[in-house]
Amino acid sequence: MAQKAILFLLFLVQILLYSENIEAKVPAVIVFGDSTVDAGNNNQISTMLKSNFKPYGRDFFGGVPTGRFSNGRLPTDFISQAFGCKPTIPAYLDPLYSIKDFATGVCFASAGTGYDNATSDVLSVIPLWKELEYYKEFQEKLRNYLGDTKAEETISEALYLISMGTNDFLENYFVFPTRSSQYTVEQYEIFLLGIAAKFLKDLYRLGVRKIAISGLPPMGCVPLVRTISPSSWGHCYEKYNEIAKDFNAKLVHMIAKMNKKLPGIRIVHSNPYDIVLDIINDPFKYGFEKVAVACCASGLFEMSYLCDQYNPLTCKDASKYVFWDSFHPTEKTNFIIADHVMRTSLLEFFL
Repeated sequence: MAQKAILFLLFLVQILLYSENIEAKVPAVIVFGDSTVDAGNNNQISTMLKSNFKPYGRDFFGGVPTGRFSNGRLPTDFISQAFGCKPTIPAYLDPLYSIKDFATGVCFASAGTGYDNATSDVLSVIPLWKELEYYKEFQEKLRNYLGDTKAEETISEALYLISMGTNDFLENYFVFPTRSSQYTVEQYEIFLLGIAAKFLKDLYRLGVRKIAISGLPPMGCVPLVRTISPSSWGHCYEKYNEIAKDFNAKLVHMIAKMNKKLPGIRIVHSNPYDIVLDIINDPFKYGFEKVAVACCASGLFEMSYLCDQYNPLTCKDASKYVFWDSFHPTEKTNFIIADHVMRTSLLEFFL
């Protein structure tokens, strides 16, 4: 998506903030999750799941492949900019950045991870518990940098974004027999939400008060699933979409309970399901032309190292595509998701 168009739309979002008489005091945006929000942490660990090479990042500032699984920025980057923070959120493990950079926004996410530790084991990525340990380390650095009083203010006033869960199903439960032999789908959903609830409590004990936790997208519609699901080849696999909807309903219920249980906390559900499904069902309304296949390579199954700069099939204009690789959205889709989340969920923190 053209940078000028994105900047104009971000300007409109900021006008919306002011028109609602909202003082959006967000000193930092702090991110946990998987490849939907990983800004490049996997670059620094021993895993085969990386994207720090071209054509990834070809529409990012300077055309740099940062390790983001897209052709450009992620939803979290756009949200950070819309709230007056920086236009990109750095990865915590990136040696090019320090606490001076992280004080206004930092990403702990790792592509391929999930709520379940067994999910992170599949591709040897950072598990959720380790993301939390990195966050604790960050808090200590923040106190040393800002002083205790200013650091505590930043911690409590910062906006925390959590996005994960898809890998637990598509990379783990439906691929390997361990969890599927232990749990029914519904039992596994409850198992994952138990982990999510504990994570929220852990953050609360560390002083976190403003959290947006994402539900699952229509995961039956990603090109990879369309390709490998023989019963619905080329179409959305509705079984997976139904699971996503059921999980999201349970997540909303869990969030309501946590808001009642933890005094002073504010947790909102940032729901990507409806907007992504609307894009898929009516792509022309959003200016897209391709939904079932991705931009990179054949668009059917490639991602990470299978999506490289030498593949002649990669599209020329990613803005026409909903998906960048067979699993991840384009920058344009990411912006639309961010805009939707801003208007439907995040503004609740300031009303």
